[in-house]
Amino acid sequence: MNQPTPTGTRDVLPEEMVELRAIQSTLAELFSARGYGEVATPTVEYDDVLALGGLGSGAPSAHRFFDRDGELLAMRSDMTVPIARVVANRYAEAEPPLRLFYNARAYRAVRPQRGQTREFFQAGIELVGAGAPGGTIEVIEVLAAALDAAGLRRAVIGLGDASLYRRLLAEVGIADEAARRLLDRLAGHDLVGLEAELGTLDLGSAEREALLAIPSLRGGSDVLARARSLGGDAVGSALEGLTATYEGIAERGIAERVALDLGLLRDLGYYTGAILEVYDPALGHVLGGGGRYDELMGRFGRPLPAVGFALYLERVHIAQAEEERLATEAQHPSEAGLGRHTDRGDRGDRKDGGEGAA
Repeated sequence: MNQPTPTGTRDVLPEEMVELRAIQSTLAELFSARGYGEVATPTVEYDDVLALGGLGSGAPSAHRFFDRDGELLAMRSDMTVPIARVVANRYAEAEPPLRLFYNARAYRAVRPQRGQTREFFQAGIELVGAGAPGGTIEVIEVLAAALDAAGLRRAVIGLGDASLYRRLLAEVGIADEAARRLLDRLAGHDLVGLEAELGTLDLGSAEREALLAIPSLRGGSDVLARARSLGGDAVGSALEGLTATYEGIAERGIAERVALDLGLLRDLGYYTGAILEVYDPALGHVLGGGGRYDELMGRFGRPLPAVGFALYLERVHIAQAEEERLATEAQHPSEAGLGRHTDRGDRGDRKDGGEGAA
């Protein structure tokens, strides 16, 4: 008789577990070598503590329950919020910056029919107390090194700014419910829906063009000049930080790993500035993400700027297998399809609504 696992969960068998542990070990060695110390937090937190994170629709808690004292508990939906608590409570007097990393499971309320799981592995870093652009540049450099270490040298790091579109909406006078609908469309990478929403608003032609064109801009440094020509003062102000970050990563020789994406908006509520998203061309799925969350630490009592990223290890694993298959196919066409185990439970999708972020 078949006994199923709960919806959105799966068993991880020995062969895959060995490969996942190898990825975890590789990343842990890299993070340690870069000066980050490993931290672990409880799987279960008080619900009101997690609520301080102000997480949006991308990270609702998968499981809530009461303890014997009647306190509402929840299983963590990412690691950034618990680490913010740890820094405020356990490092209240520590001199910043603080460099922390983790390998952990997280739990999300998702729609399993979209191929997402409610339980998944994350590995990532948090750099607390380092402002922009320096801290952001360091984190992007570590992320590029992590992708190389995992064998994903073709993986692309998308770089945007969480404040850019919000500032543009405020500049043209769009607020409240109308702004929320537009931001939801953008967070879902739904440019068709964004255009439809804009069509319902009373806007001038230049405003409409800017609101539709700017999120479509992707590429290298030329993207910044194009955005400045379309947007007003609000766009120009947001682009100052993005420009400084891009110039910094260019100086460190990793700009070829980064694609500017002015439509990038992750649906986690704590991002304030630069945001990151990682995908591999072999799959097209999001492998991880992160960004700046300069206001989150203040909610826990220790205001500090912060930035980080998380990689979703099951997706990294799938991408590894696909990269190996493509390499084998290119070198030995007759052996195509004979790569290592690829029966993975989480195929993911372009939208980040199912899994975590830094």
